[in-house]
Amino acid sequence: MQDQAIELHRTGTATPAHSDLLHRKTTGFVLWRPGSTRPAPVLVIGQFRDDNPSGFTLTHRLPLRPDADVEELWVLPAADCGLDEGQVYHYWFEVSDTHPERQPGTPILCTDPTAWTVDWRLLAPRLPAPYGENDRDPAGVVKFEDGRLVPCDPGGEVADWDGDRPMADLPPNNRLVIYELPTTWAMFEESEAGAQLAVGTFRDVMALVDRNRQPANARSLAELPGQAAHLSELGVNALELLPPADSFVDREWGYATSNYFAADHDLGFPKRHHSPTASTDLSDLVKLCHRKGIRFFTDIVMAFANRYSYENVNFPDFHVRAGVGDPDEVHDGQTRDAFGGTLFRYRTVIDDAYDPVSGAVKSLVAARQLMQAHLVRWMMDFRIDGVRLDSVVNYGTWDFIQEFNDHGRRLWNARWAENRQPAGQADARFLTIAEELAVPVDLVRQGRCDALWNENFKRMVRYAIMGRNDNSEPSFEWTIRKMIDCRLLGFSDGAQAVNYVTSHDVEGFRNERLFNLLVNNGVPDAERRIKLAFACLMTSVGIPMIFAGEEFADQHDLLVLHPHKQVDPVNFDRREEPWRRRVFDYVGRLVRFRTRSDALAVNDTYFIHVDFDDGKRIVVWQRGAIGSGELVVVVANFSDFGTPDPFNPQSVYV
Repeated sequence: MQDQAIELHRTGTATPAHSDLLHRKTTGFVLWRPGSTRPAPVLVIGQFRDDNPSGFTLTHRLPLRPDADVEELWVLPAADCGLDEGQVYHYWFEVSDTHPERQPGTPILCTDPTAWTVDWRLLAPRLPAPYGENDRDPAGVVKFEDGRLVPCDPGGEVADWDGDRPMADLPPNNRLVIYELPTTWAMFEESEAGAQLAVGTFRDVMALVDRNRQPANARSLAELPGQAAHLSELGVNALELLPPADSFVDREWGYATSNYFAADHDLGFPKRHHSPTASTDLSDLVKLCHRKGIRFFTDIVMAFANRYSYENVNFPDFHVRAGVGDPDEVHDGQTRDAFGGTLFRYRTVIDDAYDPVSGAVKSLVAARQLMQAHLVRWMMDFRIDGVRLDSVVNYGTWDFIQEFNDHGRRLWNARWAENRQPAGQADARFLTIAEELAVPVDLVRQGRCDALWNENFKRMVRYAIMGRNDNSEPSFEWTIRKMIDCRLLGFSDGAQAVNYVTSHDVEGFRNERLFNLLVNNGVPDAERRIKLAFACLMTSVGIPMIFAGEEFADQHDLLVLHPHKQVDPVNFDRREEPWRRRVFDYVGRLVRFRTRSDALAVNDTYFIHVDFDDGKRIVVWQRGAIGSGELVVVVANFSDFGTPDPFNPQSVYV
């Protein structure tokens, strides 16, 4: 994609048709479904004081009141709050605590559960035991402008979508190559203990997309040849960030979401910057990706949350208390895993409840509708082009996955129509990808999601490049056949399977980076075998995904032990080592070939030759529809065999 044909897009923010609750928030402060309303919830609002140390100037403590039409909505019109035009405000809701493991009924300041922006520089006051530091919520942030409440960053910055690229210019699903990037891993620095720590931000990712953008936290990156446009040079056309929603965890990989409607505070707060700009930085990154013809995917953690304010606002309706026999903790006989967080309650139906999406009063599951409202924020305000759903087995319900998927596609089609994009092309440019390492293909067959992570490909390709057949397959040949054609695994279309040689889950047996896998198994010739893995990835049926750093054979700098897999960053310096540069150039050629080839954009695959004689392990497959005008033939050598006289035209293999 080139940078011409830029179109001005001024529409796309959430409207009443997208989410009734988010629309209400533009005219006043809204708290949905507090668990205790005696006394009434209170708005605690004021302004950030940029002293040393910073502080908070309280301007108002105002009780919320039940909405005239929906009693479970507690509201306060902005016009009744005494706000000054053009000013930025920090605020909390004071509620009676409902957390079963604290002191129920205690007044506690909580982050607005649907806050557009949060500021971790300003935490709620400390409470006496049993409360601790983890019970101090960050303030929400909002601007009062033209009589309305406006999403903004703490300095008053607002997103600017002028110049966003037309949606129809973005690549369709069958031509995607996804780059999976833990945002903080975009840069690294030495800690006082000598270990490398991840310190990347949204602005550092922009420097990987566009050579004209300067890195924020690692200035040396811009001095490396071609480094500042790493992703553009590689040629990928989709970027998936590990969860960019706000997390209380400082500078880690994001799987501990704390505030679902806000971009991550740390990823928008580079060192030496005066104040955080997470919302505008994320918006700028998405718009930059679009200008470069790159679709933007976000990873979402919805099975559980960490330090989310609904634990205090209304724990019983939204969360599951572990270990007390709650039936919502168990699914198909298995206890749902919260990985140290607090599970969401996804199966308990509430009658006559307000729906934050439609605005109707009906029977619903509160946590499901909360997450659907949060999807509106990300799709309409941040303009993401697809989602990856983390650990769906721990939702405890397949129905919710389908509801979420269907809702996402409705929002996508609405955005498509609002931006007057060509009819009939929308569905090919949106994906809901579910992650469950057991690869339950029925989720796709039943239409509950569009695609699944294909962990089978990763396992098979790792056996294959070491010359071994997968233990679950009867032969080496069938290992290759199922690896290359996901339809043999039960998928019906290549856009239903996301294939990868490595993922961010680098912890555990044979999950490490490819370079370390080969070293750990005593396999020589890493360059050739890693190239072979990528040749299989880019010519297989499915959507290829590259885990950051594998494209130049990066290696682990920290032990692959929990929690180090969360902080061991990509070392982009290694890309300039001669053999690793050859790997990068090879992968880049394959990526560009994959995104442009008609033969690799269809499912048609034919295995036309195998040769296992005399120790050889050679498999040949053809991609592309016969008679279409373009075919791709791959001759893959999974053995140490080499053609004796490769320059002789009579040789069998050259």
